[in-house]
Amino acid sequence: MAQSKELHDALARLLTEQRNPDSMDLDWLPTESALRLINAQDKLVPIAVEREIPYIAEAVEIIVHALKNGGRLLYFGAGTSGRLGVVDASECPPTFGTDAGMVRGIIAGGQTAMYKSQEGAEDDTEQARLDVDGQGVNARDVVCGIAASRRTPFVVSAVNRARELGAKTIYITTNPRSEFDLEVDVAICPEVGPEVLMGSTRMKSGTAQKLVLNMLTTAAMVKLGKVYENMMVDLQLTNRKLVERAKRIIVLATGVSYERASEILQQSDGHVKTGIVMAAAGIAPEEARRRIMQAGGTVRGAIALSARAGERPDNPSEKAE
Repeated sequence: MAQSKELHDALARLLTEQRNPDSMDLDWLPTESALRLINAQDKLVPIAVEREIPYIAEAVEIIVHALKNGGRLLYFGAGTSGRLGVVDASECPPTFGTDAGMVRGIIAGGQTAMYKSQEGAEDDTEQARLDVDGQGVNARDVVCGIAASRRTPFVVSAVNRARELGAKTIYITTNPRSEFDLEVDVAICPEVGPEVLMGSTRMKSGTAQKLVLNMLTTAAMVKLGKVYENMMVDLQLTNRKLVERAKRIIVLATGVSYERASEILQQSDGHVKTGIVMAAAGIAPEEARRRIMQAGGTVRGAIALSARAGERPDNPSEKAE
């Protein structure tokens, strides 16, 4: 009973568990009015995330350093927070061509929890430590805990265990920074305020977490050279849509025709980066790959090398013939 009362009091102090004074009449509002209320509250989320950009930037630098040196980014979360981590991680291979193990999402309760709530799993601190050990976490890795409340036992335990193993740690919570008391390398605390529906952190808190995760992986992948201008150039061509997107990227990046882009994509074995450098410099696939490596994996750097060599053709239609 004492422990239950202690938990009750702890929850009562959390900002995410407070009642929102703007939604006290939610239960009798007309449908459109309720939707406008939810939308108005949602508009507060990007502002809260914006305030955390300095901390997000610090986290990105830690992630980039880890990924450049053979480490991984591992998300640990429970419920909605865990699902968001799994979703973000699962999108990295098709979008950025990463190895499936480079960014991983681990949710309390395992794969079943992605589809069916496993509420008790969020309290299992021992399983969290086992999951961290099972992932082989080491000093090269970054472990990012995601928990709206900050206090989720599974997440706290996972982050603490990761720290014991020498990993860098990040924590994303939507409760105030002033109340954050965990020892981590970077805390990201977008303060979104009480939910429209008290305690339903799948709403504003979940939206804030998704925005932060988008920023972490997208910015990290940009710095790893997986983006040219504002286009994904390491995408995996796993379906027809992505094949056509790859051709369009080559067309947009170099000005060649659709037909020529199709030829270049085939010659480059479906590697968009190589195709762009081939077309931009009029060079063979092997030389394009060499220059990309010489430029640290960046298309812009490889094209700059070609430009310094005076190899950039004036007529895009003649590129990589």
